[in-house]
Amino acid sequence: MEYKKNDMVRLEITDMTAEGMGVGKIDGYALFVKDAIVGDVLDVRIVKVKKNYGYGRVEKIIRPSSDRVKPRCPIARQCGGCQIQELKYDAQLKLKQNKVRNNLIRIGGFTPGQTDSVMELMIGMDDPWRYRNKAQYPTGTDKEGNTVAGFYAGRTHSIIPCTDCVLLPEENSTILEIVLEHMKRHGITAYDENDGSGTVRHVMIRKGFATGEIMVCLVITHTGKRRAGEAGGVVPEEYITGQNELIYKLCEIPGMKSVCVSVNNDNTNVIMGNETHTLYGSDTINDILLDKRFEISPLSFYQVNPVQVEKLYGTAIEYAGLTGNEEVWDVCCGIGTISICMSDKAKCVHGLEIVPEAIEDAKRNAALNNADNVEFICAAAEEYLPAHKDQITANVVVLDPPRKGMDEAALLAIVGIKPDKIVYVSCDGATLARDLKYLTGYGYELKKVRCTDMFSQTVHIETVCLLTRD
Repeated sequence: MEYKKNDMVRLEITDMTAEGMGVGKIDGYALFVKDAIVGDVLDVRIVKVKKNYGYGRVEKIIRPSSDRVKPRCPIARQCGGCQIQELKYDAQLKLKQNKVRNNLIRIGGFTPGQTDSVMELMIGMDDPWRYRNKAQYPTGTDKEGNTVAGFYAGRTHSIIPCTDCVLLPEENSTILEIVLEHMKRHGITAYDENDGSGTVRHVMIRKGFATGEIMVCLVITHTGKRRAGEAGGVVPEEYITGQNELIYKLCEIPGMKSVCVSVNNDNTNVIMGNETHTLYGSDTINDILLDKRFEISPLSFYQVNPVQVEKLYGTAIEYAGLTGNEEVWDVCCGIGTISICMSDKAKCVHGLEIVPEAIEDAKRNAALNNADNVEFICAAAEEYLPAHKDQITANVVVLDPPRKGMDEAALLAIVGIKPDKIVYVSCDGATLARDLKYLTGYGYELKKVRCTDMFSQTVHIETVCLLTRD
């Protein structure tokens, strides 16, 4: 039977994709359905038809899966940020573990037996809510002309108003309400990306969970009005109308340590601008990770789940098996969190990162923790490692790349360096499996794999792997 758009079908969901969509079949024709989970029996409206598969939308739940739960967030479906909030937490963990396992088999070329022998028990969260320490809320105007803040609906720039996301600290709601009320009182408009008008583009909030310190950064456009400073320089007149009043209100929130603006006048999807000014308090906030102190600026990359990142990095340190005599190379080191956390247990650590701002953060954080045996280098791994592989003597190489994984030139240089151990920290199971296939093709053996749930209620997963040289 041929199906067409808007057809209604009754469908049993028998599988889920890595992206969290339910999958069911009618006479061999596969339908992918958002917000559906294994075991659901649904009435589904077909919204897109391809030759061998299609996409559907849940119209009615006829019989819910035994793994289905009521989402805690009332706008979970519209927002789309929590793709699997309707799935029981233990089932979420199983889905993610299977996602990594299937990638290792399908992409990495490992047998099911090999894969099962190296995969360790996944590390879940004790409390899988309000775990994110950073959020960036776009602002806009609704149909009634009210200023709103929230999140973009999936694959759109349509803002779903939300001031209390259940993955974020409760203080965020109070902060957003203060900012929105201030904008209303003073006639400050939200940015309109269609014509470039308006002032406030995003509200960025960061919190150090261990210290309780909070930073609020308003991403704004600015006309550039300035007045002469006492030393003959120029200083901004006022970035936000009534900014002292706004600062006073924000400082009533316990833990408020920094209020700043990031000026972004570009017509771009990039959130933060290149110009940042502190209006109150410190340029940074502090957090503590594995007994190390880290300074976090508005532009710093810092893992968003501080509870689980200690477990993730703890696994990486465990796999490295450091005795105090090793030379460690931390490739794609970011602001140096892994490098500094390993410094007490290694002879020396070299961190390599392409982003200059991250390297400056890393150097500052190393000094903050008296990590004198850590060196940071600003360079692209795929360029630096091949050019210096004959001078590098590494016992352990740590890889923590972005979602795209490692460049092949960097991997080839690493196998040429011949470290005893490679510890691979990954945020993408597909590129992880691809890179593991490459490394095992050059004489390394995959010994251990452990997943850590850093992003509960979503399909994303972090994984640490240990490879040793044959």
